[in-house]
Amino acid sequence: MARWHIKAVLLDMDGTLIDTERVYLESSIAAFSALGYTDGVAALCHTMIGIPGPECQKMMRAHFGPDFPIAEVNRLFAANTAATLAAGMRLKPGALALLDAIEAADLPRAIVTSSSRRTAAQHLAAAGIDGRFDAILTRDDVSRGKPHPDLYLLAAARLGTPAQACVAVEDSNPGVAAAHAAGAITLMVPDIVPPTEETRQCCAAVLPDLEATIDLLAANGVLRSPRRSGEPGAG
Repeated sequence: MARWHIKAVLLDMDGTLIDTERVYLESSIAAFSALGYTDGVAALCHTMIGIPGPECQKMMRAHFGPDFPIAEVNRLFAANTAATLAAGMRLKPGALALLDAIEAADLPRAIVTSSSRRTAAQHLAAAGIDGRFDAILTRDDVSRGKPHPDLYLLAAARLGTPAQACVAVEDSNPGVAAAHAAGAITLMVPDIVPPTEETRQCCAAVLPDLEATIDLLAANGVLRSPRRSGEPGAG
């Protein structure tokens, strides 16, 4: 297998490293339902996964009309989300192992998220991984969020390397579109919404979990080959 010449790793946050997308989805549907909005809500919420908040608000107005009570939906969503996440911020399986492997390879790494800077800081701290990145790029850093490539291009620049020399790990279709458009080698670990055929064409691989991501990166010479339980020297 050909080796990839990678100089940095770019990581999405929600749904990729931290298990928050399901919380967002359930909180959104609950907020809509509390105000009597049920028609097409689940499908709409799925299309908003991976999209920055301001763009989601435009999608809500387009779906429900200009008089849709966005402020009240946002208030209920925030309350629902806070109540759920107060019980603990869960990492996706394999997240710590992936971060450990990236650090062991001495590769610069950045968070590239559609969340706001405030939310990113809160969630990374609550998950206990806030000090593990060389840069954190959020929707507040660009005028155009995902699926546009701006965030990924800026992240690569902050790490001092061309996007083409980066590998990006994403869970959503808009995130993959952004990373691919920036020129990064793009890997997808789907969370809630499966990849479209167009998304598959943009990915170097679609993988079942982050452990498989570690294996693929090791096979391509990006990370060291991980030792599994039962192998010599493992434990």
